[in-house]
Amino acid sequence: MTGSTPRRTVLTAALAAVAGTAAASATAAAVPPSSPSSGSFPSSGRTGAADGTGRHGHAPAAGPVAHRFWSSYQDWRRGTAAGTRAVPGDRPGLVLDTPVGRTDHTDPHTGRTSTWEYASWTSPRHVPAVPATEVIASWNAHTPPGTWLRIELSGEYGDGAATPWYVMGHWASGDGDVRRTSVDGQSDGRSTVWTDTLAVDDPASGLRLTAYRLRLTLLRAPGSGLTPTVWRIGAMASDVPDRFTVPASKPGPGRELTVPRYSQNTHVGQYPEYDNGGEAWCSPTSSQMIVEYWGRRPSGEELAWVDPAFEDPQVCHAARSTYDHQYEGCGNWPFNAAYAASYPDMNAVVTRLRSLTELESLVRAGIPVITSQSFREEELTGAGYGTSGHLMTVIGFTPDGDIVANDPASPSNEAVRRVYRRREWENIWLRTKRYDANGKVRSGTGGVCYIFWPVKSAPSQHRALQALGLV
Repeated sequence: MTGSTPRRTVLTAALAAVAGTAAASATAAAVPPSSPSSGSFPSSGRTGAADGTGRHGHAPAAGPVAHRFWSSYQDWRRGTAAGTRAVPGDRPGLVLDTPVGRTDHTDPHTGRTSTWEYASWTSPRHVPAVPATEVIASWNAHTPPGTWLRIELSGEYGDGAATPWYVMGHWASGDGDVRRTSVDGQSDGRSTVWTDTLAVDDPASGLRLTAYRLRLTLLRAPGSGLTPTVWRIGAMASDVPDRFTVPASKPGPGRELTVPRYSQNTHVGQYPEYDNGGEAWCSPTSSQMIVEYWGRRPSGEELAWVDPAFEDPQVCHAARSTYDHQYEGCGNWPFNAAYAASYPDMNAVVTRLRSLTELESLVRAGIPVITSQSFREEELTGAGYGTSGHLMTVIGFTPDGDIVANDPASPSNEAVRRVYRRREWENIWLRTKRYDANGKVRSGTGGVCYIFWPVKSAPSQHRALQALGLV
């Protein structure tokens, strides 16, 4: 009912098990670094220089969360290009210039084998301000039909050893050429990719990821001359301390934003091939609310596939456009951000915020935020449900500091606006450990959220984002 719970449930169980043991067992063999069939392409043979400076507006945030995003013309030129080219302009990007090779790719979800030309870009080695237990990548791109992207991440441990090149996603805005997908079974016995999150298997051991690189592979139909365009790629590194409760914050001034209201539950039974229909569409429903808040919307042509009898067809479109065919759900965090950024002149990231005060600063600047949380029914007064993973949209704060949320787990669009008690909501969102209904220890998201904003944002919005290290 309240989200794509199967994968989140698996991750929750895995992290809880790790917390109670000395080490987690390896779940799969490491991905070979140069085998296209396993999710990698040969690199250019060069590595970028260390780049921990955070120049050009990318200053890493202090505390348990640090970001680094590459989006400027200078950023793209600092990386190691193999057949790609940086493009200047109002919105700098990276494009496929001269293919460096061809590869046959068999889509595991269709069984179809196709040949693709490709080129790549590798970021400089980045040392985050936070030695991390988790790293989550996100990207903003345009992929016309006949093109797609592979996004990879390689981490470096504190002892100098490196992870394999982990695949963080095969992504395209449409699903006609390849199926948008995460890749299961990626582990080196020390860290594991859980759909969209690279996590150290045993944080209690003190093992941390102290550096990382990102690699983009841009693919197109041979001889087509087409290219994806990537505007932004980056990652959030974090080491949020384990906690069942978080300190209470002091409320700031109240403000409420006018955000479209959509219920996921009005779509129950629609298009069950996308994560069992609307009952699990909390993430794309929330994403669609914010896309429309910023004045973007799918075209009539893009919605033509939706049954005209269905209300709010754009929610169905968002579900299809975020669906992860491996995870079998619409709750892949970076896929939701990439969907939002597929609209004209939109930025989107997945990150963690460190406090409710930081979230308030964004809302006061006019930026609503999509948050991820899990809770028992009695832990959030007025929700009327419990969940092992749910996304909702924070649109404001009352004068007393309580949270005003557009909660898609509502019976109708009219019922979506909710007011939740500040102290309850703050704790369920920011904690990293919780007890489920059976008294078992499970994990919490520790402040995970999606943030979407226009490329040309208001000065106050730019300042709020800059203060968090997001621009």
